[in-house]
Amino acid sequence: MRRLTAPTVAGVALGAALAACGTAHAPDAPPTGRPAPARPAPAAKPPTIPAGPGGRAAVFANGPRTLGKTVALTFDADMTADQGPRAAAGEHFDNPALIATLRRLKVPATVFMTGRWADEYPDQARSLGHDPQFEVANHSYSHYAFTGDCYGLPTVAAANMKSDVERAYAALLRAGVPHPMPYFRFPGGCYDQQALRAVGSLGVTAVQWDVVSGDAFATDADAVTKQVLDGVKPGSVVVMHCTRSAAPTTEEVVRHVVPELRNRGFRFVRVSQLIGETPGHR
Repeated sequence: MRRLTAPTVAGVALGAALAACGTAHAPDAPPTGRPAPARPAPAAKPPTIPAGPGGRAAVFANGPRTLGKTVALTFDADMTADQGPRAAAGEHFDNPALIATLRRLKVPATVFMTGRWADEYPDQARSLGHDPQFEVANHSYSHYAFTGDCYGLPTVAAANMKSDVERAYAALLRAGVPHPMPYFRFPGGCYDQQALRAVGSLGVTAVQWDVVSGDAFATDADAVTKQVLDGVKPGSVVVMHCTRSAAPTTEEVVRHVVPELRNRGFRFVRVSQLIGETPGHR
């Protein structure tokens, strides 16, 4: 089983409380309740990495190290299937300030969104899905684990793994995300061979990371910033979160990380570009 580790920032624990990202009504974002501008159809099929032996989904953690100083920031929109009452009681599973900052800084990003989050915040999901600065990918419907012993998350039965991913894609489309990407991130980053076989039949690439930001439940933005800056290499994929309740420092971290990485010569790209630069992609 593979799972997320975070060696240097205390409090990095992914679990059912991890939440999600939303959109702010920045000047270029449509007001809530009004139609977003139509997003053009993609010019080509997004790049993927072919499944491996036995139909197991390929696992992508970073792009090539030798093709320039590129880095992909990714943000997990985690809302579990049973967190509706918490949202109804006022817990915020979005972070409008973070999305506004990414837009203001013109940082492309990939958002791995759960279907349950898209059901809760359809206007925000649609806004992200129609903004060419972002790409929206699949993070399961329920945010339940695809293995046992994964940060205390409930577990998806093996027989339901494929349908959970399909249900998430249906929720993204229903919310108005026109072109969800063929990329899947396992809840908690936990997977095994059975889980890879289950999702591999859907033609998705499993996207992990090589830099753990440590933003989940962190309260020290400086420590999270240092962990990101210390970890980034050419081709890196950084995992972050965007929820006011469970990752309160992330917007501040982005404000520090982005200019510093640009000063170091890095260019921000979406995951699709890194996969498209990876040998063997199709």
